[in-house]
Amino acid sequence: MAATVEARWLEALSAILHGSHLFQPDGLATAVDEALAPLGIGATIYLVDEEQRTLRPVPRPGHPVPAPQPLESTPAGRAFALVTSAPTDGGGWCVPMVNGTDRLGVVEFAVAADESQLRDGSLRARCETVAGLIGHLVTVTSHKGDFLAQVRRSRPMTPGAELLRQLMPPLTSACERMVISAILEPCYDIGGDGFDYAIDGARARIVILDAVGHGLAASLACGVAMSAMRAVRRAGGDLRDQARAADTALTEQFPDSRFVTAVLAELDLDAGRLRYINAGHPRPLLLRTGRVVRDLAAGRRMPLGVPDDVEVAEEDLEGGDRLLLYTDGVTEARDAGGDEFGVDRLIDLVDQHAGSGLPAPETLRRLARAVTEHQGGAPADDATLVLAEWSPVAARRSAPYADRSTVAATP
Repeated sequence: MAATVEARWLEALSAILHGSHLFQPDGLATAVDEALAPLGIGATIYLVDEEQRTLRPVPRPGHPVPAPQPLESTPAGRAFALVTSAPTDGGGWCVPMVNGTDRLGVVEFAVAADESQLRDGSLRARCETVAGLIGHLVTVTSHKGDFLAQVRRSRPMTPGAELLRQLMPPLTSACERMVISAILEPCYDIGGDGFDYAIDGARARIVILDAVGHGLAASLACGVAMSAMRAVRRAGGDLRDQARAADTALTEQFPDSRFVTAVLAELDLDAGRLRYINAGHPRPLLLRTGRVVRDLAAGRRMPLGVPDDVEVAEEDLEGGDRLLLYTDGVTEARDAGGDEFGVDRLIDLVDQHAGSGLPAPETLRRLARAVTEHQGGAPADDATLVLAEWSPVAARRSAPYADRSTVAATP
């Protein structure tokens, strides 16, 4: 019997994988459902919206479309927030769907099985394997058409936001020793904020940028600076080389002297030595043992696009340290009465979340939500956060299906 069950699951996985080469985005959900049907399992795919507030179902032709599920106080929301499977009320599981460690959404599996089978960990593990495969296929097929992007959006994106979203890497990435996560608000109207990173061997490079102004012109300036630094980095250039390349590209492309503030950082994952340049940007915050210990005030130079040169600053990190980078749209966000969100409020919230055991992307999502709630309306400027954690524990926490039994937080 066991061999027969294994063979049927292998057949279902093979059907999904072999058919994936020709999948169109609008056919993925149907193909998955048809492959799992012989096993008595239904699968509903939910993609997180661009705002990271709601899980939106991927429609299947001929089937009723389920209601979107909020991330707050639902099994699907808990699975997404904590990157671990959560039981549903009707029998089955909500399983986080990731590409690597980048959270894409949740797959809700409805299982036609008795209670003893639902308690069987092997059945849940097989569903988690399928969700992992679906996460990869969502990433691959998304580039073939607009369907999955449309599922995630509640309104149109501006041209500037569309441009930068195509240039930036996934919001979250992790290796065995660290995790890097980012979030941008407002996601539909990015006016010049951006981020980039690369983890290669024992070296992690991180950049956060904020172009002066708003709209497409600011997005273009951010894109020019990011692309110039990326090209030089991939050619072996160091932090100073990357900053100089951005200076040159911006002065060549923008005769109106458009500039970009930025922090360029590089972490030695073996020694914990952080090297960084701050080009007119808010100071990064260093978190240790659940609290902010200081801001990083050295390595300052003029913004990118205003040629300048400084010695690269250095800071020794300890295992488990977190580095938080942010744009001024976070701290300068104002409520209806004109009160700024401020650095002190940001530090207080970071301290509150630091010891909660939440995965890095969920910590950032909650910080961004606090900024949005403080404003109570449309933001006046972009607000971008990047969190880097030098910790194997943090990396495992951001990986799917990790043990969250000691985490008391509820989304």
